[in-house]
Amino acid sequence: MLKILFIGLVWPEPTSSAAGWRILQLVKLLLQEYEVHFASAASKSPYSYDLNALGVIEHDIKLNDSSFDRFITSLDPYAVIFDRFMVEEQYGWRVVENAPNALRILDTEDLHFLRLARQEAFKKNLPVNIYHETTKREIASILRSDLSLIISNHEMNLLAEQFKVDAERLFYLPFQEDRLEYPIHRKEVGERAHFVFIGNFIHEPNWRTVELLKRHIWPKLRKSLPQAELHIYGAYATEKVNQLHNPKERFFIKGRAEDARETLEQYRVLLAPIPFGAGAKGKFVDAMYAGTPSVTTSIGAENMMLDDSWGGIIADEDSIFINAAIELYLNDEKWNTLQQLGFSIYNSTIANTAHSAVLLNWLRKSKEQIETLRRQNFIGQILQQQQVNATKYMSLWIEQKNNKGN
Repeated sequence: MLKILFIGLVWPEPTSSAAGWRILQLVKLLLQEYEVHFASAASKSPYSYDLNALGVIEHDIKLNDSSFDRFITSLDPYAVIFDRFMVEEQYGWRVVENAPNALRILDTEDLHFLRLARQEAFKKNLPVNIYHETTKREIASILRSDLSLIISNHEMNLLAEQFKVDAERLFYLPFQEDRLEYPIHRKEVGERAHFVFIGNFIHEPNWRTVELLKRHIWPKLRKSLPQAELHIYGAYATEKVNQLHNPKERFFIKGRAEDARETLEQYRVLLAPIPFGAGAKGKFVDAMYAGTPSVTTSIGAENMMLDDSWGGIIADEDSIFINAAIELYLNDEKWNTLQQLGFSIYNSTIANTAHSAVLLNWLRKSKEQIETLRRQNFIGQILQQQQVNATKYMSLWIEQKNNKGN
């Protein structure tokens, strides 16, 4: 059986982040037709998924170490998938030198340069400027790869239109969930109570969202709904997050949710005034699955609507956001309508597995056309040569330095 090597920035934690869940979806897809190997230089955590249980072969690898050269030469993979552009920068040149015939695929997760540009604009109250160093690095990584997996249509359009990336080298792959079969049984509005937010706190937009909830949204919202509480869930909460816990204000930091979907099904409304970010947000995938309508911003709902429809309410101003949250919390008829709309969006977009079949077909056919594929990507060849020259010698220098220290 042909082998595919997935090089992870970290070992996937699907209960901690949407990125971990998406990686797991991709691994399961590839297992349908390939022998899948997963390698990472990161240490495992107690929440790392047991890939061995799926039949995946795990490998511990080192960064800036020639042992990887011997490893990949011996493995001789059909294709290599890089988990985010930083991993392609670290290992891509070694793959080129030691497994030159392997297809090279970049899984962007989301466009880091777009998220960072929006983050900088939010912090400094300036217009978004997407032209910075991370942009150059990430797009260079995309151009060096044979194919890049993109999670949102907005990002697809940005790369193709703004940066003139060849559309044939970009592949739209949203979350690939199983379809919800009607009738869908979820807790009804009368069985639920309170507001909720959920998000991994390693991810800066989630911390900023909770900060906005604490300082601007919840003080006014709780006065209008004196029986309601706001419960905050998320992996890797820092001390600054935990310090926001205040039972007197009915603002509760709950820690990690072992099952995000079961947790969300207990609540009436998901509050997510997300100020910046990119890609598609896993919290809304989970919320729609759980039948929990949301109030969020345009950034939050970006890439996840269906014909401008949303399974909740979109509001970008605090006063409008607060009024929308009150209305959705109290209006059972509207709540039920938006819950059903969320199910429809879920089935039409998130559970559309047609993209998976197309990706598998691309993998089957592209190996035969690898020389033509790369010949047509001359800019990518130039960037590959420059990256090899720059990264290779830096990596060899670091390796020699490390060896001298041992």
